[in-house]
Amino acid sequence: MRIEDYPPQEPFSPVGARYHEEAMRRGAGVTGVEAPYGPDPYQSLLIRRADRPTGTVLAMIHGGGWTNGYKEWLAFMAPALNARGVTFVSIGYRLAPSHVFPAAYQDCADGVARIHAVIRAHGGDPARIFIGGHSAGGHYASLLGVMTDWQKPRGLPRDVVKGCLPISGTYYFGEGSGLSMRPRFLGPAGTATEIAASPIRHIEPGVPPFLIAYGSADFPHLVRQAGELAAALRKADIAATELSLEGSDHFQASYVSGDPAGPWIEQACHFMSGTGS
Repeated sequence: MRIEDYPPQEPFSPVGARYHEEAMRRGAGVTGVEAPYGPDPYQSLLIRRADRPTGTVLAMIHGGGWTNGYKEWLAFMAPALNARGVTFVSIGYRLAPSHVFPAAYQDCADGVARIHAVIRAHGGDPARIFIGGHSAGGHYASLLGVMTDWQKPRGLPRDVVKGCLPISGTYYFGEGSGLSMRPRFLGPAGTATEIAASPIRHIEPGVPPFLIAYGSADFPHLVRQAGELAAALRKADIAATELSLEGSDHFQASYVSGDPAGPWIEQACHFMSGTGS
């Protein structure tokens, strides 16, 4: 879908504008199949099939501070994953402040349900779906990974997600989170929403394994939260691997995920090949 055909969203910050330009530059020419899962233009998927698919599916959720972003931002990841037989899907979702929690969380869950329904036609195995995301997308992916309230209403098995691969995500909100302000996607102030939206508060047996990546020069509170999420998962006997992307800041951590010779692609494919078989 062309960026100019989307409804308007919040104006980009200067750093957000630079990320938008770079992500779109890196993904220029990467095409795929559009698959809507709802009536809003943001409720859609971009699916790119591997030439020699192994059945493994990686569904990624874009960042943007919960208020910005397009599924097309992550198209640049597809070629490196496709080359290793992974069917790539980018999930779009409605944005804050027009749509506050849990709207986008439910959107992403609907997106996974749509993937499960159609992915065989694109070389994917619905029993081999992994989810990930960058920044705000890493938060939503992690929340889907730990929560158990969304699968049954959509006719999905509880273990539909075989593994979770967040990059530079936020894993809890409120006191001690390190966030300088309350994110607008949480809506009006209230601790109940902060708890409901915090993946680290919902870990229980049956959670899939995690590969938790972050830039070594990322925002300090995100590096700390990544370690805390990994520790909480391990305490619950859930496999959790941390991956520090050396020399990368918050935005470079996203770019590295599309580098065919970079550490994230190697670790992600190894993680997926050994999980959920």
